[in-house]
Amino acid sequence: MPWGEKETVLQSTWLVVLSWVTLLVGLASTVVIVVDHFVLRYRQPVKVMEIVWPATALYFGPAGVLAYRRWGRPQSSRWLERHGTPPKISRHAVTIIETLHCATHCVLGAIIATVVVFGFSLEMFDKRLWPEFIGDYVAAVLVGFAFRYSTEVDSGGRRARAAVRRFLKGDLLSVTVFEVALLGWLALMELAVFHETLPPGDPVFWLIVQIGLIIGFLAAWWPTQWLIRLGAKGELLGAP
Repeated sequence: MPWGEKETVLQSTWLVVLSWVTLLVGLASTVVIVVDHFVLRYRQPVKVMEIVWPATALYFGPAGVLAYRRWGRPQSSRWLERHGTPPKISRHAVTIIETLHCATHCVLGAIIATVVVFGFSLEMFDKRLWPEFIGDYVAAVLVGFAFRYSTEVDSGGRRARAAVRRFLKGDLLSVTVFEVALLGWLALMELAVFHETLPPGDPVFWLIVQIGLIIGFLAAWWPTQWLIRLGAKGELLGAP
């Protein structure tokens, strides 16, 4: 179904209203964090976190803003100049932040795949579902590699190889579990509830994606915690 074509699924008014509300709240929460980073100058020492925190707010909304203000904002040099030593971060909080980092790979992957699949009207077995699933996972992996590549200090082939190793060691498991949970939820909604692929122009589409991202986050929690215990994942707050 092209982007501009009206969907044939009949939806309850309350569901559409709820979808618009959650979408707008998520976008507003993202703007709050972006403004805090780039207007109020609470910049993050780990630059990829300036992508992670706004992306988190897209689906967690105000809860993402609260998490950022509790754990992210105090890491900025501006906050440290005003308040001194940042509060201690518990192991529980570290797991949350590390999971949010991997979740951002999947958030951006889902957005990229949606644009490509629906923009080019890609189908497989007469469904948009399958190319979207493939695109989501591939895009999430590529984003994860890009994140790791951006933090490497080497150059050329050594930098790329190091980024691949770090991603495979510290991120691939969490990203895969997240994607399985997210894509399983999307498949359930399309095949068992709506019986049709909703287009991105439908706000209900984004409500389903937001819920799926939260489910993916919860699923990725345990493998992320295990990887932290193994020492496969590093610090995301105070590193340069």
